[in-house]
Amino acid sequence: MKTLVLVFHPDMSASRVNRPLAARAETLVDDVTVRYMYDIYPDQKVDVAAEQAALETADRVVLQFPMYWYSTPALLKQWQDDVLLYGWAYGSTGKALAGKELLVAVSTGGSSDAYSHEASYGYTITELLRPLQATANMVQMTYLKPFTTTGILTITDEALTQRAEDYAAVLQSKDLPVLEPHG
Repeated sequence: MKTLVLVFHPDMSASRVNRPLAARAETLVDDVTVRYMYDIYPDQKVDVAAEQAALETADRVVLQFPMYWYSTPALLKQWQDDVLLYGWAYGSTGKALAGKELLVAVSTGGSSDAYSHEASYGYTITELLRPLQATANMVQMTYLKPFTTTGILTITDEALTQRAEDYAAVLQSKDLPVLEPHG
């Protein structure tokens, strides 16, 4: 399975979590390609043809990013707007991504306990990621259960090292759980 990891972090040098996760993913060179999107597009002008070509070669696409204000970084939204075009990604002739898998790898500052209906944020991480799940549905991709790393402000170095190993295992797995439409 060919996996394309698109890392959307505006400052990888300052990243405590996304940097080691992406670095660990880079060691899986056989079937995993890692692209640092803010390095490739510092001006946020996305090369649509290049991105579509990269997507076409992948079986699984991973969107890796830190959650910003309960959403994605700006470049990820720009990338979606530019790349996932009618007639290519969706519509009567838009089948380029049909049957591929989409995995979201998200990190949050808040602890996992904060993401519930009863806690301070009032929503689960899964609920906050629904726009990406809806996008996967629109382009006929299989939406996988997200890989979440929470509490990045307090995570220990040991736990972070383990999380990077967990990420590598997920990226190499051929059979990941699907998140059902309302799961």
